[in-house]
Amino acid sequence: MLLCTLALGAALSACGSNGNGGSNNEASEQTPLVAEQELIIKASNWQFDKTEYTIPKDTPVEIKLVNDEGAHGIEIKKAGVKLNASKSSKIVQLEAGTYEIKCNIVCGTGHLNMTATLVVA
Repeated sequence: MLLCTLALGAALSACGSNGNGGSNNEASEQTPLVAEQELIIKASNWQFDKTEYTIPKDTPVEIKLVNDEGAHGIEIKKAGVKLNASKSSKIVQLEAGTYEIKCNIVCGTGHLNMTATLVVA
């Protein structure tokens, strides 16, 4: 009985421990990005307000989606960005390159043509 109680106590004391005393967590060591710039992408029926957007490389930028007309979202796959009415902004820091922006909500007959380019330079 005593051995079972001791084993149970040892097991319970180990619960919740991450093996390093519980004081270090990799996620807590990462500092959240603070946007230095802002990019607003406006969407209306079957088009974005621009065909090309440009932001600086290696700079925290808050990308915001504004729906001027209709229900739209955006996805920038290589950048890990998915925005819509419920999540309308995200701060990113991207490497130089060209990224495709697509509407990710089926919005009607012009949906497939609703694309733009994000140039990070």
